[in-house]
Amino acid sequence: MPPDQQSMKAAMQAYVDGLNRGDAEAVIALFAVDAVIEDPVGTEPKQGQAIRGWFRQAVAMKAQLALATPIRGSHGNAAAMAFTVTTEWEGRSVRIRSLDVCTFDEAGRITRLEGYWGPDDVGS
Repeated sequence: MPPDQQSMKAAMQAYVDGLNRGDAEAVIALFAVDAVIEDPVGTEPKQGQAIRGWFRQAVAMKAQLALATPIRGSHGNAAAMAFTVTTEWEGRSVRIRSLDVCTFDEAGRITRLEGYWGPDDVGS
């Protein structure tokens, strides 16, 4: 049985809140052990230790997320959020407009995250 909509939305809000607090470990805890992240879609997927390193890097880069709309659910085991992330890259502030789609397991952990953004979605 898939997790309910409120649980998935709460997990995605916890993702936003964790990054905004600079708490990589809280964000990592939202993911299943065998989770896969493809962000942005079309790049090499990350798993295991690569996910841990990726979130620690995001915190080191001072990533801050601002939701563009409310988090959206589905009729299944997935939810999505549109947001802008502001981060530091090579000594300057960068903004990326993104849409993340997360798939969840029965325990409510994220099993897959796909980030949708391209070169035209990056600015300063």
